[in-house]
Amino acid sequence: MAKNDRKNTIPPEIINFLSATSGRSLLVKGGSGTGKTTFALQLLESFASPENSFYLSTRVSDEALFSQFPWLREKEMKRRILDSSKMLLDVLYKKEEETPKEEIKTIATARSFLKSIDGEYGPPSRVDRTRLSMLIEENHMPEVESLYDMIDHILPNKAMVVVDSIEGITHKYGLEMEEVVMCFQKDLVENSNVNVVMVLEKADAGGIEYLADGLISMERGEIEERRVRYVHLEKLRATEISQPFYPVTLKDGKFNSFLPWVGGKSSHSKWEIENVKEEFFSTGVPDLDELLGGGFKKGSYNGFEVGEGVSREEYYSILRPIFLSFLARKRGIIAILPGGEAPEIFRDDLTKYIDPEVFDNVVRIADYFAANTDKKYIMPLRKGTTEDALRIWRDGEKAARGIGNYSNDKGNPFIEYTGFDSLEYIQGESPAIKGLLTGVVRTKLAGDLGIGLLKPGLKVTKEVFNMMDTYFKIVSIGHTPCIYGIKPKTKIYAVTPDQVKGEPYINLNPIV
Repeated sequence: MAKNDRKNTIPPEIINFLSATSGRSLLVKGGSGTGKTTFALQLLESFASPENSFYLSTRVSDEALFSQFPWLREKEMKRRILDSSKMLLDVLYKKEEETPKEEIKTIATARSFLKSIDGEYGPPSRVDRTRLSMLIEENHMPEVESLYDMIDHILPNKAMVVVDSIEGITHKYGLEMEEVVMCFQKDLVENSNVNVVMVLEKADAGGIEYLADGLISMERGEIEERRVRYVHLEKLRATEISQPFYPVTLKDGKFNSFLPWVGGKSSHSKWEIENVKEEFFSTGVPDLDELLGGGFKKGSYNGFEVGEGVSREEYYSILRPIFLSFLARKRGIIAILPGGEAPEIFRDDLTKYIDPEVFDNVVRIADYFAANTDKKYIMPLRKGTTEDALRIWRDGEKAARGIGNYSNDKGNPFIEYTGFDSLEYIQGESPAIKGLLTGVVRTKLAGDLGIGLLKPGLKVTKEVFNMMDTYFKIVSIGHTPCIYGIKPKTKIYAVTPDQVKGEPYINLNPIV
């Protein structure tokens, strides 16, 4: 991944916040193991150039960091790590070499004067040490003083500093957290134009939130015994927060947040047929094929339960590749669409990536409210007897198999796609369950593929689950579609557009 692309792993509001001309301070809080250090390191790598950025570690040594995050051994990252324990040994201050207090005050006054000049003619060229000078009157802080020296060599270029953690400094030197944060805020952020990220070891900021320009919290929880991580943007001064929560993964020791699914940014190229083993149907998603051991088994019935607040665009990001994988092979679909979905929209969606003529020939959509239609792909089932409806359905199955167009008399396998909210509404609970059982038996005998979509509040959900060969749940976390398996049991995966091909191709990213 190119350096400029690495910013995509950080929520855009944070990028905008730290891109301000003036210096900004950001507090990062969260409980143990929530990913604060990983986030801070990723921010440093993604946002700042190596020569202008530093990571001051007060909790663990650099070797411990390299052990936990092997990617830090890269030369451009390694030079940024400042191990405070080593710096304490490297910068021991002898009593006779200490600068007299009077001289400290003189230097502070001079620097204040120079700072006023810098303010008139451009960015500051020297680090303001007013607050630091006060703190070190009683006790030197070698690592902090050396950090100031390093920033001095960088100015007037903008520097970035990560301090991990603030408590590490306060405990070491017997200071109050407010004193240290105020020191960095006044000296570095406000008066030296430095971006400072300060990591807190606890989930509670302890009342110092008002001192910093920004505050975010790293959080983790569970969904059905599966780990989920978030970053919560609580305050970013002068920055619009359009999305306060982002799902996050720490895979491979890297912080990666996921943007809300927008949709509509498709490549508009024809769907490519992927290789798949003979005994499977491809899901159209290589990551999902791998989870299933090769894809959907032939003759299987597979359920997708949609959680509260999941939009059509979000769940179709997962279903769309399944349909396209079939249609690209001229294999058809016979469908009872979920409630509120129009056949025309279903067609417009898929014909961006496959030939419209193929769609019209092998897709058949049941419409229980239409008596007649001039559209080849719609099956009008309102008018006529039960026998008429059965005849229309059988003709639809022949079309879906490609008989007369793309296959011999036996025909190709097809997808039987059922929106169970529509089925339950039209037929009632008991007939819908009976219809499912019939469909499952038919699918298994014919070696076709069953796909069932279940929306919240359906009475048939429990019975449907028991009949499914695989069962997945689709949820929305921060408007990012996420999927996890119940059958088989899997972790949670965030759904993102494929980085190379773009939509409708997708990747599944494990949230760990």
